[in-house]
Amino acid sequence: MSVADFLLALLAIFAAAKLFGELAERIGQPAVLGEMIGGIVIGVSGLRLINPADTTIHLLAELGVILLLFVIGLETDIHALFAAARSSVAVALVGIALPFLGGYFVGKALGMTELVSVFLGAALTATSVGITARVLSDLGHLHTAESNVILGAAVLDDIIGLIILSVVGGLAAGGRISVAAVAWVTAVAFGFVIAALGIGSLLTPVLIRAVGRLRVSRALFFGCIMFAFLCAWLAAAVGSALIIGAFAAGLVLARTERAKEIKREVHDAAQMFVPIFFVVVGAAVDLKTLNPLNAVSRRFLLIGLALTAVAIGGKFLAGYAASGRGLRKSVIGAGMVPRGEVGFIFAQMGLTTGILSAGLYSSVAMMVIATTFVTPPLLRALLPARDSDEICDANYATDAPSDEVDESGSPNGDDRR
Repeated sequence: MSVADFLLALLAIFAAAKLFGELAERIGQPAVLGEMIGGIVIGVSGLRLINPADTTIHLLAELGVILLLFVIGLETDIHALFAAARSSVAVALVGIALPFLGGYFVGKALGMTELVSVFLGAALTATSVGITARVLSDLGHLHTAESNVILGAAVLDDIIGLIILSVVGGLAAGGRISVAAVAWVTAVAFGFVIAALGIGSLLTPVLIRAVGRLRVSRALFFGCIMFAFLCAWLAAAVGSALIIGAFAAGLVLARTERAKEIKREVHDAAQMFVPIFFVVVGAAVDLKTLNPLNAVSRRFLLIGLALTAVAIGGKFLAGYAASGRGLRKSVIGAGMVPRGEVGFIFAQMGLTTGILSAGLYSSVAMMVIATTFVTPPLLRALLPARDSDEICDANYATDAPSDEVDESGSPNGDDRR
């Protein structure tokens, strides 16, 4: 790709993200949904202004999802999650088992191979932390008991989903499943997060104070971004996933004394790169494979509808696994529905490894988009919106106040840290 082609691709990506994100928000949907639809418009199904398979574009998308999980970690209240841990674990486990089994049996019923059936089930397991948090924030319910259960379960879903992804990835590469291999991947995934929280909590206060003494401009921003990239690299180096490392970095920095300032510093970078991921994954959707008038593509459309039904039903029923008086279990179930970024990670892996055909990729992508689309109106029906002064920021898509003043008294972003 030449520099000129790269600039044209970026222009198309940013224009699609902001234009369709704006349109989505104007009709009461999250901006992420508009970004994915914008990707469809400029991708292989539409104007073909970008090639989602291009290495450069792919790397930018990966950077976007790393920053997304980093920001989600920054926004996560560990103490609130621990308080709802019992219900979160129950909801997460049921919310993984039901969709996985449902997806697997859909594949087997349609005569697909064992590997493809397992992969379809695995693609239904994750829950989008970012999308759910944004909707709950917009409605002013981010810090309710139900929200703590949802967010805790969603985080566990993502970690366990990535364990499943690692196992399925090994199968795709020609390996075999063994108890020892699964135990090792599980230990690495959870062990890395635990170690990062323990060691990071001891080291980061010292590092943050050291960065604070630097006079170079935006030292705090670059220090935190470097820390996120380091954790992501370490996670990959020990056999886990990049996004687990990025999420762990966010959890660690969220416990420091300058957490609020770090969130503001990282916000702009996330706003720039995160939409690239959603546009690119939307750009890979080939709508021709879902054409109901074509006998071949009609099959993939029906598969997508079946996966969507299983995805929504499985997660909604999981909400009733929560224990505790006064919990609105229907709200918990609805909040677990969207698949979002991790669902697309599964779909992309399936496409690049050859497990999924272009048609099946579009079926899975259809499920991800449908579950993302249905969640906001469903939660709005179950949760009345609160007053605007009760609503707080939840994720990268929420605009940071430009005139906010930090602890040092300097306007946000203008001081020398």
